[in-house]
Amino acid sequence: MENSTEIIKKKENTVTRKCYKAPRLTKKEKHELGVGKDEGRASVGSVSIPPRKAKLVVDLIRGKDYEVALAIVKNTPNIVTEPLEKVLVSAKANAVNNNQLKEEKLYVAEVYADSGATLKRIKAKSRGAAARIKKRTCRLTVVLKERV
Repeated sequence: MENSTEIIKKKENTVTRKCYKAPRLTKKEKHELGVGKDEGRASVGSVSIPPRKAKLVVDLIRGKDYEVALAIVKNTPNIVTEPLEKVLVSAKANAVNNNQLKEEKLYVAEVYADSGATLKRIKAKSRGAAARIKKRTCRLTVVLKERV
């Protein structure tokens, strides 16, 4: 197995680039370097909740321990708590089973609610007019890491 700096330098030397940004690693190179082995990640796409409402709960659990974050999500009266709880549990399972991290030391390193697809609907108005209704969706992503 090659050293991580050797892999990156080899990639820089073989590809001629228009810009001088760092080159993106391929899936094989990420696997060789062990990128992502110190975290448990889970995400769900197209939750039918606007991202603005989801961010209210997401901001509450950022940086908290896993058990505390799960308790906050379970006891918060918000519509986003059900899918967020599932994503939290899934991220914990990925961290423990796939990457052999300790469950007691896990904390919420990153959590975000990005905007997803927007469903556009039409509502009939008076005098033959129509109004646009935007039904917004969001993508939830949770990353758990071990406290040092």
